[in-house]
Amino acid sequence: MERLRGRLLVATPAIEGGPFLRSVVYVLDHDEDGALGVIVNHPLDADVDDVLPAWGSLVNAPVCLFDGGPVAMDSALAVGVLNAPEATPAGWRPMAGRVGLVDLAGPLPDDGQLVGMRVFAGYAGWSAGQLESEIEEGSWVVVDAEEGDLLSPQPEELWRHVLRRQEDDLRLWATLPADPNVN
Repeated sequence: MERLRGRLLVATPAIEGGPFLRSVVYVLDHDEDGALGVIVNHPLDADVDDVLPAWGSLVNAPVCLFDGGPVAMDSALAVGVLNAPEATPAGWRPMAGRVGLVDLAGPLPDDGQLVGMRVFAGYAGWSAGQLESEIEEGSWVVVDAEEGDLLSPQPEELWRHVLRRQEDDLRLWATLPADPNVN
């Protein structure tokens, strides 16, 4: 299977509950050992300022923590987007294009190094072959990420927005009601 780093996983209606219900996952890493990503459309009620006060000014609106996934929910993971590829902050770990991990234990990035950043509580992880099986069984569709997806100012609308921009029948899923019983 092709490598999915830098692409989006969009939950299909086959996922009927749990942390991945109507989720959009940005894939940070994917190889023969498994995959790692963060759910980019599930903001939490906790502000970054309350948990990491020094970092709040670097986070894009909404300035809150995001539920990154069900793995290691007691840890924080910061994902940033570089302003320019040559402007890498100390502790930067590149992932895909201008997207990378920001070391929260390191110094704050200089002004202008990042277009923006999100802080995630936990992450989504798959062991070798697990994600490929879930895609095959129809739980996920893989689509290209666009520049604004990771830092969307309206993350709650991202699932529908990503589906609407597809050129095939996937667009129709964007019209599914939150509760199919009300259809």
